[in-house]
Amino acid sequence: MSILGHGIDLVECSRIAKVWEHHGERFLNRILTPAERGRVGLYKKSPVPYIAGRWAAKEAILKMVGTGWRGQISWKDMEILPDDLGQPVTTLTGETARRAQALGIRRILLSITHTDHHASASAIGLAE
Repeated sequence: MSILGHGIDLVECSRIAKVWEHHGERFLNRILTPAERGRVGLYKKSPVPYIAGRWAAKEAILKMVGTGWRGQISWKDMEILPDDLGQPVTTLTGETARRAQALGIRRILLSITHTDHHASASAIGLAE
């Protein structure tokens, strides 16, 4: 397998908390797919690190495909859900999927980590 792209992102959880506080559910509906939103309630202590982790992961994916936020790119083009072991699995749709496919990316290795203060993610795009 060849590495075709890599992206990394770091976000402060307090920044995400402020945006969520200000915009409420509209913010979550904009950046998370319905399945991702359904997991927010699982984090009883605080869902903010989870939300920030998804934010960082989606930013890392866009850096991996080399687009940033332009054209027809949407937050919901990227869905990140855990597999049975908790590993994040990425599903791409829309313009983000088209861009990854054009680059030859067939698999994404994604790692997300967070504390109460920061969330970080790394995305590696692989060819078959």
